[in-house]
Amino acid sequence: MAGEDNFKEELRSQDASRNLNQHEAAGHPHSWSPEMLLRRLRADHTKQDDKFANLLDAVGEFGTFQQRLVALTFIPSIMSAFFMFADYFVFTAQKPYCNTSWILAVGPNLSEAEQLNLTIPRAPNGSFLMCLMYLPVPWNLDSIIHFGLNDTDKCRDGWIYPDAKKRSLINEFDLVCGAETKKDTAHIMFMAGPLIGSLIFGLITDKMGRYPAILLSLLGLIIFGFGTAFVNSFHLYLLFRFGISQSVVGYVISSISLATEWLVGEHRAHAIILEHCFFAVGAMLLTGIAYSLPHWRLLFLVGGVLAVPLISYIWILPESPRWLMMKGKVKEAKQMLCYAASVNKKTIPSNLLDEVQLPRKKVTQASVLDFCKNRQLCKVILVMSCVWFTVSYTYFTLSLRMRELGVSVHFRHVVPSIMEVSARLCCIFLLQQIGRKWSLAVTLLQTIIWCLLLLFLSEGTLKSMTILVLTLGEFSLAATVTVFFLYTAELLPTELRARGLGLVFLASAAGAILSLTIINQTHSLLPIFLCCVLAIVAFSLSFLLPETRNQPLFDSLDHSPQMRNNVKDMTIEDTSSDDMSEEAAKNVVLNAQILRLDPYPVSKPALEQ
Repeated sequence: MAGEDNFKEELRSQDASRNLNQHEAAGHPHSWSPEMLLRRLRADHTKQDDKFANLLDAVGEFGTFQQRLVALTFIPSIMSAFFMFADYFVFTAQKPYCNTSWILAVGPNLSEAEQLNLTIPRAPNGSFLMCLMYLPVPWNLDSIIHFGLNDTDKCRDGWIYPDAKKRSLINEFDLVCGAETKKDTAHIMFMAGPLIGSLIFGLITDKMGRYPAILLSLLGLIIFGFGTAFVNSFHLYLLFRFGISQSVVGYVISSISLATEWLVGEHRAHAIILEHCFFAVGAMLLTGIAYSLPHWRLLFLVGGVLAVPLISYIWILPESPRWLMMKGKVKEAKQMLCYAASVNKKTIPSNLLDEVQLPRKKVTQASVLDFCKNRQLCKVILVMSCVWFTVSYTYFTLSLRMRELGVSVHFRHVVPSIMEVSARLCCIFLLQQIGRKWSLAVTLLQTIIWCLLLLFLSEGTLKSMTILVLTLGEFSLAATVTVFFLYTAELLPTELRARGLGLVFLASAAGAILSLTIINQTHSLLPIFLCCVLAIVAFSLSFLLPETRNQPLFDSLDHSPQMRNNVKDMTIEDTSSDDMSEEAAKNVVLNAQILRLDPYPVSKPALEQ
C-alpha cells in the first residue's frame, strides 16, 4: 500500500515537472521578471472569467483570421483621413480682382495688366484694391486713357484670378470680398456632422450590428466623397461634406467596436494603434496628392476612385460574434466562430462551443437611458466626454494657432502626421507597462506641459520655437486619442459600446466647434488658456476610472458590478505583488500551471484506497 502511494506521489511529481518544463520551453520564464510572470497569471485568470475569451483562445488569439480583420481596417482608415482633412487643401488662398471685361468692348487688344491699370483703383501704397472697380462709362478707349475713371463701386460681374496656379473653391465659388467666412462655415459644418452621425451610427451599430454599420459608413464615404467632385454650388458642397463627416464617425465607431470584440488582450491594443497609424498615413497621402493636383475636383475624384474597392467588404467583412450572442443569435455566432477557427486551421472543442448560450434575459433591451440609470456607466461617459472634449478643443486650437503663424498647409499636415505615427507606436510600450489608466494620465500630463509653455511664450519668441511646441503638443494629443479609444471601448458593455462611443464623439464635435468659434472671435491667449484649464480638469477626472488591462470585456449591464469587483481585486494584487520575490512569483505560476494542466489527476478518494 505504501509502495502504491509512493508510486502515485512520484507520478504527480513527474507530471508537475513535465508541465513546468513545457511552460518554460514555451515562454522562457527564467528570463521573466516577477511583474511579467504575474501579468501572465492575471491574463490566465481573466480568460477563466471570460468564457468568450476562452473561445477566442481556441479560435486562435491572433491567427490568420484576426490578422486579416486588422488589415481590413487599414484602407478605410486611410480614406477616412483623406476625406476628413480635404477641406484644408481645397481652400487655397487666391488674389481676386473685379471682373472688368466691359473695357474689352472698347479696347479688345488690351493686355491683362493694362486692363487692371485702367479699371481697378489703387490703395495709397500703390496696390490694387481687390474688392472695388471703376464704374463703366460710354467713352472710347482714348478718352478713358486720357481722362481716367473716378467713380468706384463693388464688383458687379464677379472676380478674376490672374495669379491663380490652382483651381480651388475660392475661385470656383468666389469666396472673397466678404464671403471669406464661408470657409469657416465649411469647417463648422464638417464638425457638425458628428453631432448627428455619432448618435445615428451609434444606434445603428448596436441595434443592427457592426457589419451593416461599417458597410453603410463605407458606402457613405464612396457616395459623398466621389459626389463632392461634381457639386455645382457651395451649399451643395457643404451638404456633401456633412454627409462625409457622418460616414467617417460612423466607420470609426463601428470598426473599433468590431476590433474590440474580436481581439483579446494586447492584440486588441495593437490593432487599434495600427488603425490610428494608418489614419495618419492617410493624412500624408492626402498632402502628397493635393500638392500635385491642379484642381480641387480632381482631389475628390482620386479619393472616390481609391474608395471604390471598399465595396468588396460586403463579402469579406465578418460580424461580431459577441454582438450576435447578445442579440440571441447563437447559431450565427457559432457559425462565425467556427469559420474563424477554420481560417486559422484550429478546431474548437465541442464542450467549449456549447458554452455559447443565450443570455439569461435572452434578447437584451438596453437603451441610452441606461447611461443615466447605471452609476458606473454614467461616470465613464461623463469622464470620457470631458477628456474627448478637451482633446478635440486643444487639437483644433493648436492647429489653428499654427495656421495663424503662417505655416504652410503641407507642413501642418506632413510633419504632425509623421509625429503622430511615432506617438501612437509609443503607446504600445505605455499600454504594456503601465496600463490604460496611467497611459491616459501620462499623455494628458504631457499635453498640460506643452499648453503651459505656449501660454508663457511671448509674442516676441522665435517663431520656430512656437512651432516646435505646437508640434509636440499635437504629438501628445495623438497618443491621448489612441489610448482614449481603446480605454473607452473596454470600459463599455457590448450592448451599449457603440452608443457610448457615439456619445463621447458628440463631446468631440462640441469641442471642435467651440475651438473654431473662439479662435475666430479673439486673437488673445484665451484659447490657449482654456486648453490648459480643460487639460488639467481632464487629467484630474481620469483618475476616477478603473483599470481595464487584463480585465474581461463585459457584455451586459448585469456584469458591470462584477467588473468593478475584479478591478478592486486586481488593485489589491498589484499592491501586494510589489513585495513578492521572484521565487515566490514563479511558485505562484507553477501552482497555477499544475492545477490547470495536470492530465493525470489523482483524486483524493483514489489516494485513500
